[in-house]
Amino acid sequence: MKCVLAVIFAIAAGLPLQSASAQESAKVKTTLEAVKTRGMLSCGVSQGLPGFSAPDDKGNWTGLDVDVCRAIAAVVFNDPTKVKFVPLSAKDRFIALQSGEIDVLSRNTTWTLSRDTSLGANFTGVTYYDGQGFLVRKSLKVNSALELNSASVCVQTGTTTEQNLADYFKSNKMKYEVIAFSTADETIKAYESGRCDVFTSDISQLYAERLKLSNPADHAVLPEVISKEPLGPMVRHGDDQWFDLVKWTLFAMIDAEELGITQKNVDEMAKSNNPELKRVFGTDGNFGEQLGVTKDWVSRIVKAVGNYGESFDRNVGAGSKLGIARGLNRLWNQGGIQYAPPIR
Repeated sequence: MKCVLAVIFAIAAGLPLQSASAQESAKVKTTLEAVKTRGMLSCGVSQGLPGFSAPDDKGNWTGLDVDVCRAIAAVVFNDPTKVKFVPLSAKDRFIALQSGEIDVLSRNTTWTLSRDTSLGANFTGVTYYDGQGFLVRKSLKVNSALELNSASVCVQTGTTTEQNLADYFKSNKMKYEVIAFSTADETIKAYESGRCDVFTSDISQLYAERLKLSNPADHAVLPEVISKEPLGPMVRHGDDQWFDLVKWTLFAMIDAEELGITQKNVDEMAKSNNPELKRVFGTDGNFGEQLGVTKDWVSRIVKAVGNYGESFDRNVGAGSKLGIARGLNRLWNQGGIQYAPPIR
């Protein structure tokens, strides 16, 4: 009735008509507006994967995926602590994003065509180039995945793992038994208790979960990598501004490493007359404004979490308990494939 009266009034007053759908659309906030109004970023993470997203005994979250969320919060609020971390199972992570419970999903999630097209969401880049592998007890004296014929294999449901496993064993004409669990914790506990011979997942996750075993040194990751698993953040379809902001937050971390900008030298580098650095730090151009944020957005990121290399080393690399080699995640000019478009 109110809509009808509004139309009658507009006609009588000679005002241009606006459709009800347009009026409703005008009320809908962008994700960035909603985050600012809430005063907090809602970030979907794992239920506890060391190196990527895990809380300590005081509830403080750390990890490579966590740093992405803290970097976004730094861009928006100039405060990397303004993040609510929402632990999600592999099964529930996409529903949480679709429903609006979270603003961004940063949870060791593989970028695939079906996920990019059927979930109403977009991947915003690759935080970690990974691949699926196998964890076994050294006592089995197995040196290759090709020796796993007739093995029982523990896997987590709701992941790309099961299909990759099926493809690998079928292509190598081997038999196997799948023992599936809904969470990573259930899966690693089943493996440790002896319910299966092998635990398969992304290799980064195998290193992380191995730390939870009572005797990690008694277990080995086999050399075979049986799939491509590019892991990255996701945002909902339909908000290009937020998509751009999350995407360029990650790109800025990578570009900062390439340009030699670190947490220690960021203030000094910001004084440079180098044209590229002037664009990065916002003293030349309006790139921050184009994203809907401030000129110093890159400085905020680096001060909060460091550049990509610093975050990698601290969480999963040489400076962490995982000690994973940089490998493919080295920068493109250092023998890897990690690469970001330029800020210009």
